[in-house]
Amino acid sequence: MQSLILAILYQVQSRTAHAVLVAALAAAAMACSGDPVSSEQDPDALEYVTPEEVGFSSAALQQAVAGFEQIGSAAVVALYDGKVFLSCGEVDRKFWCHSIRKSFLSSLYGIYVGRGVIDTSKTLEELGIDDIAPSLTVEERQARVADLLRSRSGVYHEAAAETADMAAQRPERGSHPPGTFFYYNNWDFNVAGAIFEQETGVGIFDAFESEIAGPIGMEDFVAADGSYSYEPEKSIHPAYPFKMTAMDMARFGLLYLRNGNWNGQQIVPHDWITVSTTAYSIAEADLNIWYGMMWYVIPEDFPVLGPGFFHTGIGVHLLLVLPQDNLVIVHRVNTFEPWTLTAEDYFPLIAQIVDARIN
Repeated sequence: MQSLILAILYQVQSRTAHAVLVAALAAAAMACSGDPVSSEQDPDALEYVTPEEVGFSSAALQQAVAGFEQIGSAAVVALYDGKVFLSCGEVDRKFWCHSIRKSFLSSLYGIYVGRGVIDTSKTLEELGIDDIAPSLTVEERQARVADLLRSRSGVYHEAAAETADMAAQRPERGSHPPGTFFYYNNWDFNVAGAIFEQETGVGIFDAFESEIAGPIGMEDFVAADGSYSYEPEKSIHPAYPFKMTAMDMARFGLLYLRNGNWNGQQIVPHDWITVSTTAYSIAEADLNIWYGMMWYVIPEDFPVLGPGFFHTGIGVHLLLVLPQDNLVIVHRVNTFEPWTLTAEDYFPLIAQIVDARIN
């Protein structure tokens, strides 16, 4: 990871012009070479700024970056009003996204629901969805697509990519009717992926590349960065993990900050952004964290980080969008290797970024 002096940086990024402009925290800005790519030349280019240009304290951010270095974070990116004011670590390296995949699928649902291709009121029975023995019951087949997106299907079948904790907490089959109870359920999320492909005729990763990554100018993501994870002894429905860079993930968060609009083009319907980030279920009662449609929702009265919405990946990857603060923050960990970092380690540092705002 970069040294502390270079950790809060502004880069004028160009893959073609070799332009890198770095601001030192404790000294004057260093000279740059080449001409930066401006938003006039490339409307998808992100603008890199010093923290003070957008009202943040470099000194306060330096303390946060020191903390990220200490705990072993792989990359951190923060945008204010679409401008990059914090970028440290391996921001252009592709890491697994883990459960943040669910928010990516939610965006695709928004697009195809908006086109009338997917009907979220359809039931599993109407869609012909089943699984390996024990097969779905008559009652379970009444779960709607909307119930799956809210993780309220009432189907408590084994699932691919289900952790030991999820399996231990999984309710008994038939214990809750469809739509009545929230349980963070990989069966719901995996089957939502299968239904998306069945109803659209398009693969999840191809759709994400053409419908999201391309239109918003993601620099690194390609469909081959996604794969299917099968566990046929548990379920016929695979998980669909993504690999993505921190910078591309920040672009995705910015798309949501902009209510689905990118440079005048409505990529994800505005109504879907609202519906999918509305709180439907309490997810963490002790923390007052809610769940929408494949997004966690932060209420108005949440201290420091709120209101807004986010998703995590195995607790250590984070995509956070705070609309009222005009902020997008991304945190990544190298989960290709063993790690010890936890949410308790990095969430206070995320709060430090938000608190670095100069009043």
